Amino acid sequence: MEIRKDILWRVYIVYFLVCVFGIAIISKIFIIQFSEGDRWRAQAENFSTKYIDIEAVRGNIYDANGSLLATSLPYFEVGMDVNTDAITKEMFYDNVDSLALCLSSMFKDRNQKEYKKYLVKARKDGDRWLVLQRDVSYSDLQKMKRFPILRKGKNRGGFIYLQTNKRERPFQFLAARTIGKLNENGTGKSYGLESSYDSVLLGKSGHRLMQKIAGNVWRPINDDNEVDPEDGNDIVSTIDINVQDVAENSLLNCLKKHGADHGCLILMEIKSGEIKAMANLTRNNKDTSSYFENLNYAVGAATEPGSTFKLASLISAMEDGYVDLNDIVDIEDGTHQYCDRIMKDSHHPEAGQNKITVQQSFELSSNVGVSKIITRYYSKDPQKFVDHLLKMNLGTPFNTCIPGEASPFIKNTKNKNWSCTSLPWMSIGYELTLSPLQTLTFYSAVANNGRMVKPMFVKEIRKQGKTIRTFQTEVLNEAICSQSTIVKAKKMMEGVVLNGTGKALKASNYRIAGKTGTAQQAKKGGYKGDFKVTYQASFVGYFPAENPKYSCIVVISAPSGDAYYGGAVAGPVFRDVADKVYSTSLEIHKEINPAIPSYATRVPSVKNGYQFEIENVLTTLKVKNTSSNNKAEWASASTTDSTSVSLSSKCIEENLKKGIMPDLRGMTAKDVLYLLENNNYLRVKLTGSGAVYSQSLSPGEAFTKGSKIELTLL
Repeated sequence: MEIRKDILWRVYIVYFLVCVFGIAIISKIFIIQFSEGDRWRAQAENFSTKYIDIEAVRGNIYDANGSLLATSLPYFEVGMDVNTDAITKEMFYDNVDSLALCLSSMFKDRNQKEYKKYLVKARKDGDRWLVLQRDVSYSDLQKMKRFPILRKGKNRGGFIYLQTNKRERPFQFLAARTIGKLNENGTGKSYGLESSYDSVLLGKSGHRLMQKIAGNVWRPINDDNEVDPEDGNDIVSTIDINVQDVAENSLLNCLKKHGADHGCLILMEIKSGEIKAMANLTRNNKDTSSYFENLNYAVGAATEPGSTFKLASLISAMEDGYVDLNDIVDIEDGTHQYCDRIMKDSHHPEAGQNKITVQQSFELSSNVGVSKIITRYYSKDPQKFVDHLLKMNLGTPFNTCIPGEASPFIKNTKNKNWSCTSLPWMSIGYELTLSPLQTLTFYSAVANNGRMVKPMFVKEIRKQGKTIRTFQTEVLNEAICSQSTIVKAKKMMEGVVLNGTGKALKASNYRIAGKTGTAQQAKKGGYKGDFKVTYQASFVGYFPAENPKYSCIVVISAPSGDAYYGGAVAGPVFRDVADKVYSTSLEIHKEINPAIPSYATRVPSVKNGYQFEIENVLTTLKVKNTSSNNKAEWASASTTDSTSVSLSSKCIEENLKKGIMPDLRGMTAKDVLYLLENNNYLRVKLTGSGAVYSQSLSPGEAFTKGSKIELTLL
């Protein structure tokens, strides 16, 4: 019985102790959770760590000649842990004045006293991350590493810096819309090559272990990255920054001169489709005298092209066999009525000159002439005309690498807005829309003998300086029409500059072919009524006309002065760019001297001398030669005919050993000096230059070793 009580007593004690321990644990949980919870959560938050991505260095964008168009430069956010254990109170206050002076001298945003106050306050407040400066350049960062306290590094001086990369364009606004930018901060839009080749330029991010400290600030734990970032690849564009500079300046001067709202220019290499320059300038609403690159009109703005479209209309008619260049069209008095609308030419014909050829109607840009041709042959089947335009890729977008390309619009007969005036107005470039790039590509196809190629903006992709991918020319249409029609189209365009509306573009050194364009643009409510109508002046063509190398289009929108015709407004800009390109492109120019001079077909003059050397030179020059004795060291050369050389052996050294004077005529000074002075046979005096013409000791004459000989060279 006593044993049982003793066991129960012990069990009760253990049970009681377990209950007390459980109650204590539960109580502590409640205290930590509800009473001390905020304090412990704050500490846990302060000492949490995580991996943070490190941005890779974005790849560069180069122009066609290797000039840098866009690059990423490193900038640093520099901070300091002023309360790290390694910075003692004595060390801090002994150096804080010097550190404040250095920071003030470099950044000049605070004076020395303000910097000292900033540092001391952070020390007293217990800050573990004090931002000293943002957007610090690499060179300034290296200087900061020598500042007091900071020179001791991260662990002993609390010096911490984080790298960020900023995108810079060395040429500022040149080709800004083509190069483009990314929407990095959530505002604006991404555009240009930066957007379309983002995956190529981006690279791969790295990782770094960071610690969250007081103030919701993250700082790196280690000096080295856990995973290093992989830099992005570079792209080489087709843009030539030198031509781009000329293009933008000429376009800017034109816009200012005529008070235009905006304008664009594109220069294309005809055979490859490479875009060498593309400029887009818009008037600044805040300062109407200045312009900047705001919108990419060249690619993204589809407008009614006006008279530049007449080439496509006449090509269709000639290709279908309806007209030829010398056929006559009656332009009446420069007006003609279609249904309820009257079409007018910009200039009325002089008396008795109302009947002109098809070519003249194009050269003079006659609206009535072209529209009457198209209406006469396609009015019964207008869809045939539309289909012909579509066959020449005029209704198909190119899907270039530049985002925001406008879709072309060629009105179809099934369109609900098709009317009896649609066909004649379409023939002169209205009731349809094309972007400047699409118009230029069509004209380039004509210059390229009918072969239409896709506009190209990037030539290759490079990784660490090595090419990993090249882009080839893409053909959109092998032949937009027959070669016979192409010949006629080229003749018409050359006639525009020689005899028509583009006379101002005549050049003395090379020929230009193209077409002027002046299109009305209604601001509101169409073309009828009292609504204001503005104009779009353009010129599109190629050069040199005899061997097309480059094509170019210039479009000036809403010139405010009296001049608004394409030849007068856009033509001079075209001429400026063409002159620059022509003067700097050696492949365009003819050689001054023939590639192979006439004398190169004759056997060269050969001097007597060492036979092996003579044979070696003649063989290298692919001159036929024969020898009477291949083992002889010395030989005399003679021309047997106009194509070969004969070598005869000369016993020079044998005669010298016997004391008999050899025949030295025809030999070079180098060879005779070697022969006569090498073994002290004779002392030589030379007069003149070239080959030996005469010698004071006659051939076959005996001589005494060491005597003197005079040689005359010619």
